[in-house]
Amino acid sequence: MTAAVLGGAGDRIDFEPYPGFLSVEDTAFWFRAWTGNEETDGREFRVFGQDGSGGFAAFWLVRAGRPLAEQPVVHLGSEGGTAVVARDLAAFLWLPAGGCGPAEAAEPQPCRTARTWPELLTLAAEFAAGRRQSPAEVIEEAAAEFPGFDGTIQELCR
Repeated sequence: MTAAVLGGAGDRIDFEPYPGFLSVEDTAFWFRAWTGNEETDGREFRVFGQDGSGGFAAFWLVRAGRPLAEQPVVHLGSEGGTAVVARDLAAFLWLPAGGCGPAEAAEPQPCRTARTWPELLTLAAEFAAGRRQSPAEVIEEAAAEFPGFDGTIQELCR
């Protein structure tokens, strides 16, 4: 996935994946500012991209002892909105394949105008074979498995 494919306006997905994870230091700085809590450092998140408003997409390291690819993917919005958007990396790959970025997946009426992207469908099919889902199915499963995520974040906010 590249920003050229995903970034932009109109029918494009508002998501820019990073070439690597946000550093631990940068994550801590941002998370403290975002929550208003100097006692937290966001170590339970691995930020891997952002949307145009400055919201982040991250792995939430909540499944102890499990690999990164098996951790849920969350959206941490620039205005404080939060959502678990995919149960794991394999599920997440089907969001952009179906035309839905993390910010769109976190909206109250997610991915209403989603369109498919052939190159991203190929990527998802290669790396998440046998796990094909629509964006709505990905979002619904994630929300059902992690209904308390927003409360978890709110407890960290000051």
